[in-house]
Amino acid sequence: MQFTEDQILALAPDEASKKAGKDLCTPSKWLSKGMNEQAIWGVCKGSGSKPYQTQVDIELLAFKCTCPSRKFPCKHGLGLLLFNAKQHVAFTNNSAPEWVAEWLAKRNEKVEKKAEQANILVDEEAQAKRLQAKEQLVEQGIGELLFWLQDIVSKGIILLPQNGSAAFDNMAKRMIDAKAPGIANMLKWLGRTNFYKDGWESQFLQQLTHIYLVIAAFKNRNETKRLYYADIKTQIGFTQNQEALKEQTGIEDHWLVLGKQITENNNVTTERNWLYGNASKQYALVLQFSVRGQGITFTFTPGMYLQAELVYFPSVVPLRAIIKNQIASNHVALPIGLANWQEVAVLLASQKAQLPFATTSTLIVQQLVPVLVNNQWFLQDASQTIMPIHQADTVIWKLLAISGGQSLQMAVLALQHSFLPMGVWANNTYISL
Repeated sequence: MQFTEDQILALAPDEASKKAGKDLCTPSKWLSKGMNEQAIWGVCKGSGSKPYQTQVDIELLAFKCTCPSRKFPCKHGLGLLLFNAKQHVAFTNNSAPEWVAEWLAKRNEKVEKKAEQANILVDEEAQAKRLQAKEQLVEQGIGELLFWLQDIVSKGIILLPQNGSAAFDNMAKRMIDAKAPGIANMLKWLGRTNFYKDGWESQFLQQLTHIYLVIAAFKNRNETKRLYYADIKTQIGFTQNQEALKEQTGIEDHWLVLGKQITENNNVTTERNWLYGNASKQYALVLQFSVRGQGITFTFTPGMYLQAELVYFPSVVPLRAIIKNQIASNHVALPIGLANWQEVAVLLASQKAQLPFATTSTLIVQQLVPVLVNNQWFLQDASQTIMPIHQADTVIWKLLAISGGQSLQMAVLALQHSFLPMGVWANNTYISL
């Protein structure tokens, strides 16, 4: 697969990596190089005694390099791709060296093993027993949590600032032991409330109510519908067999990548990719995880289109999905978003009524313009209705520079009380914020 310079530079983790990658896009930096149908590779002069061995799987866009950099992709991978894009004819050697062949063989072996695992018949009776045992552990854990929450409420939350986050962290550890990592994360977030910020009580009680709602729903799981229980398990932290999920028929479409969010916790990098289907008009959230900087399966860049088949996780309001198969696409289209904030409110209210656990949602809204009201930034629609911008300082200047004060169609992430702009359409081109 051949990539353009813009596509390659969009993969860079930061501006410094872009510059360093460009500096490596020259024949004098590479002792040897080559390519075949699946990969390109090169040996690059480095600061150490040994040159760096760099390789890129151009089919699935995966990188590997012997340099010590923790960035992904590193500057050598970017430089090699840029070199290949600019001087493709210089890569004449198609005989992969042993270190490249071994890497490709391992990658192909993993693909084959996944295919084999997908064909293994699951012992449904044993699976049901494991699920029951896990449910019992969760039941015991949330029983303790319920008493703990009742104790907080009975004593009054006004005393919490002097206690700190230790109590919440300890209860979160208990939820990990009870196989409820989702609730553990909610408790950690609760413990990190800024108790010295005006209005913290409202934010705290809202999250406390959310946790109680999940607990109550789980305790009444035998009375809930299948899809609703799937959402409850997701909130608690039950895992989903993704290989089994891929056996289902998905939705084929040209998917536009609206935005990407990357967070890191305990050496685990979580990548959230927000997509929009051009024909299906559905939104999707694709999560990818990387442990200690290891490579990820798919590379997403905001503004790019994928021709892909997505399978949604079971849910009353489907959003999270996995990619069953995908190829790059040159498709370009201008979606038609919601007309105003009133339509947004109706849609979000409908989702909340179906799924009270819903906390975020992606939306495309027409004719929004940033406005400053009482020293706070808002997004104003065509009917003059305004909604607050989440963390406005991070996006407002770029948004103002692109819009020039004019209204634009915009992709936003709906949070609890505000909206985070992810990208806008200017001259029929999607620009990520």
